[in-house]
Formats: sequence, C-alpha cells, structure tokens
Amino acid sequence: MELFSRRFRTFVLLLAPCLFLAGMLYLQGQTRPAAADAAIPAAAADWGLSFQTEGQPPIGNAAQEELAQYNACYLGDTEKKVIYLTFDCGYENGCTEPILDALKKHNAPAAFFVVGNMIESAPDIVRRMAAEGHIVGNHTYHHPDMSAISDPEAFQKELDALAALYEKTVGQPLPNYYRPPQGKFSTENLKQAQAMGYKTVFWSLAYVDWCTDDQPTAEQAYAKLLPRIHDGAIVLLHSTSKTNAAILDELLTKWEDMGYTFASLDQLPA
Repeated sequence: MELFSRRFRTFVLLLAPCLFLAGMLYLQGQTRPAAADAAIPAAAADWGLSFQTEGQPPIGNAAQEELAQYNACYLGDTEKKVIYLTFDCGYENGCTEPILDALKKHNAPAAFFVVGNMIESAPDIVRRMAAEGHIVGNHTYHHPDMSAISDPEAFQKELDALAALYEKTVGQPLPNYYRPPQGKFSTENLKQAQAMGYKTVFWSLAYVDWCTDDQPTAEQAYAKLLPRIHDGAIVLLHSTSKTNAAILDELLTKWEDMGYTFASLDQLPA
C-alpha cells in the first residue's frame, strides 16, 4: 500500500503541471470583453491571454500599462513587425541544441529562461547560449509557485541562487530578466522582482508544447503560431519540445516570409 501511495504521489506531481498549463492555455483561448485598462489582479493570479482578432495582439489579464509601473511587460514594440523569441528551459532532453542551430541559421536572438537543473545538468549548452549572443534569464532555481512565497528573503533566495550558479558556470553576471514559473504572479512578486533590478517578462503567444509525452504535430503547431502572430509578439516556447526542435527552422522562415524580424529582449521599448 505504501508503494502504491508513493507511485500515486509521483504520478500526481508529474501530471499536475501539464493539467495546469493546459487549463491556462484553454483560458487564453477564450474570448472576453476587451479591457485595455485591465488592472493587475489584487490576489495571486495565473498569466492569461484573450485573442480577440487574428493577427492582433491579445489582451492580457493585466494591461501593458499596469505592468510597466513594475518594470514588467508581455508585449514588445507593437508598431513594428518584430518578434521576441523566448524559451523556458527546465531541463535538457536533446532538443535545445537543434533549437540553437536554427536560431544561428536565421541570426535570430532569443532569451532562454533557465532553472537550476538546466545549468547543473547542461552547463555547456548554457555557455553556448551566452556565447552565441542569447539572453539567459532567471526562471528561479527550483521552479516553485513564486506567488505562494510571501517571505521576501525566500523570494530573493530563489532568484539569487540561480544568478550565482549562472555566474559561477558561465563567468559573467546573469542578465536581469525574470519569468515567473507557470506564469503565476502577484503584485507583491512584481514589486520584489523590480526591487532586485529585474524586468519581469510574460508572453503574448504560446501553445501547448510542454508535455513531452503528448507533442503536437507540426501542423498543429503552425495552426496556433502562424495565425496568432502579431507585431511586438513575445513568443513563449519550451526547449524540451521535440516539435519545436523539428520545426523551428521552418517556423522562423514562415514568420520571415510574413515580414517579421527577430529582436532581443534588450531591444524592448523602455
């Protein structure tokens, strides 16, 4: 019975992130009234999007103007046909290097938000990210729900531990970009990250690419990523996705054919 209980708990822990993120993407696909003045939720919230018009930026559950006061954003320059590529990196499974190869081929800068396990298990790949001019951002050391951490010291420790490990591994300071694990955030989190000198970066386009045992086909990926691309898009992809590794070269070509160029987070509007 004890063995069954341990296996059940392990199953739940592995399944929970997929269920949570699938639900988040479901909510992002729902239509709600446009609210350009959407305020940051008073309590902890999950980052979500509403796509109103094909080819146009979605509406976040906090407005760009509201986020800006905490040095946070989910969109880039919406006056230009530019895309900001970002990847969340929890661990290495053989997909990151093909992704880096495609980015190099297209001379496309990207940001990789890494956790402690990624740096510890694949230091050479993380060093390659930095060497090839990509931003490596802070996705926390352990990938917890940061909105559930009320103690400022515990919040800071998650970010500082990752930054220290990166500097020790790569030999240079970690760039000051932060992405909350699972998109969970609160006003207090935004204030804390800002006080530490970080820019919090959400996203304006993502798709269900994280469940490694249930990867979308190339056609399914294109069906989400092509119609919903928009000027100033901050795109979230996962570096563990075999689909992303297989299609990124062609995906970047398709976006280029649509007139888009790629920019670094360092080029985000002030």
